[in-house]
Amino acid sequence: MMISIGNFFFKYRNYLFIFLYLALFIPSPDIFTESDLGPNYYILPVTLGLIITISGQLIRGLTIGLAYIVRGGLNKKVYADKLVTEGIFNHCRNPLYVGNILMLFGVGILSNSILFVGILMPIFLFIYQAIVLAEENFLRNKFGADFNNYCSRVNRWWLSLKGIGSTFASMRFNAKRWILKEYNTQFVWLVGITLILLLNYPEITSGDTDFRNVLIAAFLVGLVLLYIFVRYMKKSGKMVD
Repeated sequence: MMISIGNFFFKYRNYLFIFLYLALFIPSPDIFTESDLGPNYYILPVTLGLIITISGQLIRGLTIGLAYIVRGGLNKKVYADKLVTEGIFNHCRNPLYVGNILMLFGVGILSNSILFVGILMPIFLFIYQAIVLAEENFLRNKFGADFNNYCSRVNRWWLSLKGIGSTFASMRFNAKRWILKEYNTQFVWLVGITLILLLNYPEITSGDTDFRNVLIAAFLVGLVLLYIFVRYMKKSGKMVD
């Protein structure tokens, strides 16, 4: 049953990520409150949220930059043309998904939303578990013993740091590939962080609404221009990985 659920949600996994980002702005009771932590309560969700979400992006970036996995599906179904086990995949079977989970959990903490962290994140984790089981079913059927051996030495979710230094030393980080593969995700992620910080925490701009609006406009314009530039460089073939 979980495999069937995973195959269904695999078709819509990219939209799921966008939906969850939009859900960050649904009104919700706060996790951290001024009544519990004092006037500087916001320092905790901002600091903790940024640490977690940036960690997720770093994991995604390192994964893509070292050994990109082509598992985007074929005809909206799970598909892989080869079994990738090098790079960060040598330390975790699903590092891209782990990165996604940390990114979303981090911005959930950053948004200080009980609804997002307490209800939507568990649903998201259930869906991801189902998707992974569907992918593993496909990989086991296609690669057989090779995939089983891989599973026996590498954890599904836990990122092991054992031998990570040797992994970095033996491979070259492809920064261009990271930029070209991640610029859409980076754009949505950075826009979300900008809006959460400046809209949810008036303390950051000392309650000055006009200054806050100027900052929002400046950051959004800068991010849009950067997005357009990277997209142009990719589509024109002036930047390739």
